Amino acid sequence: MNLFFEVICLFLYITNHTKLFRGYIYLKKRKMGIAISLLLAAGTLLGACGKANDNKGNEATKGGEKGKAFSVGMVTDIGGVDDKSFNQSSWEGLQKFGKENGLKKGKGGYDYLQSTSDADYVTNLNTLSRQGYDLVFGIGFLMQGAVDEVAKQQKDTKFAIIDSEVKEPNVASVLFKEQEAGFLAGVAAALTTKSDHIGFIGGMENAVIERFQAGYLAGVKATKPSVKVDVQYAGAFDKSEAGQSIASKMYSTGADVIFHAAGGTGNGLFKEATDRKAKEPSKGIWAIGVDRDQSDMGPDVVLTSALKRVDVAVQDTAKKAQNGDFPGGQNILYGLAEDGVGLSPINAKAANKDAIDKAVSDWTDKIKSGSLKVPGTLDELKTFSPK
Repeated sequence: MNLFFEVICLFLYITNHTKLFRGYIYLKKRKMGIAISLLLAAGTLLGACGKANDNKGNEATKGGEKGKAFSVGMVTDIGGVDDKSFNQSSWEGLQKFGKENGLKKGKGGYDYLQSTSDADYVTNLNTLSRQGYDLVFGIGFLMQGAVDEVAKQQKDTKFAIIDSEVKEPNVASVLFKEQEAGFLAGVAAALTTKSDHIGFIGGMENAVIERFQAGYLAGVKATKPSVKVDVQYAGAFDKSEAGQSIASKMYSTGADVIFHAAGGTGNGLFKEATDRKAKEPSKGIWAIGVDRDQSDMGPDVVLTSALKRVDVAVQDTAKKAQNGDFPGGQNILYGLAEDGVGLSPINAKAANKDAIDKAVSDWTDKIKSGSLKVPGTLDELKTFSPK
C-alpha cells in the first residue's frame, strides 16, 4: 500500500501539482477509496487540460476546414483546358494561385476536371465538391444551370461562376466588361484595314459575345465609321473547322482584319490567316484574338488580342475565399479600371503601330475616367456617340 502511495506522490510531484501532492500525503492516513476518487478526479482534470492545449495546434486554415489547407478546383466547359483561349486562361490563373500558395496539383491542392459535353457539368462540379475542395469554379456561362443546381445541394462548398450570374449565397458571380476590350480591338482594326472591310466571328449568340460585338462595332464607329464590318456566328465554341470556313469567306470577299470571340472555334481563323499569309506574304492579312494574348497562334498574322483577364479574376476570387472574404451571393465586375480587360501589344509588323498605340492609349484613358461609356448591347450601340 505504501508503494502505491509513493508512486502517486512521485507522479504528482513531477507534474508540479504541489497542492495535490500535499493532499495525497495527508490521504495516506485516510481510506483507500477516497484516495482513488481524488486521483481519478485529478486525472480527468489533467486530461481535459491536455485536450484544450491540443486544440490550439489544430486551428482551421483560413478559408478551409479544420486541419487542412485551402484547396481550389475548376470545371472547364466543352472547349477544354487547352483551348488557347478562355478555359486555358482560367487554368493559368489557377495554376499561378496554386504555386504562389505552395499548393500541389491534385486533390487537396488545385486541379481541374474537363468537360467533354454539357452532360459532364453537374457530375464534375459534384465530384470536386465531394472531394473536399473549398472553392470550385465553373468556367463559362454555359455552366450557369449546373452551378445553380449543385450549389443548392452542396451548401458547404463555395462556388464561383465565370461569365454568368447565380443567385446563391455560396456562389460568387464573376462578370466582365467585354465591350471595353472589344472597343479597343475595333479601334485597332479600323486603323489597320486597307480595304475598309473587316469581320467579326462570334461563337454562340449570348450576352457575353454580344458585349464583345457591340464594343468592337463601337470602336470602329468611333475611329472610322466608313469601314464595313461582316458579322457571323459559328454556333459553337469548339468547332475550329467552322471558324476557318467563316474566315475563308470573309477574307475572300475583301475583309483584311477579322476579330473572333469564339473560343476554340477561333483557332480556325488563325489557321486560315496563316495559310493565306504563307501563300501571299506581301498581302495584308490580320486576325485579332480574344481572352488571352493569342500572338502565339500566328506571329505574322495576329494583330493584337482583346484581353479578358479571367486569370486575374480566378486568382483574385481564390485569394478572397482563402482569406475569408469570399463574395458569396455577389456579382464581381471587371473592366479596364480593374485590369480585368484590355488589349495586348500591337504586332510590331503593323505598318502604323505607333498611331494605333496612341489611339488605344487615348481611348483607354477616356474609358477609365468614365468620360466614355462603351455600349454593351446592340441596342445601346444604336444610340452610341463617341463625342
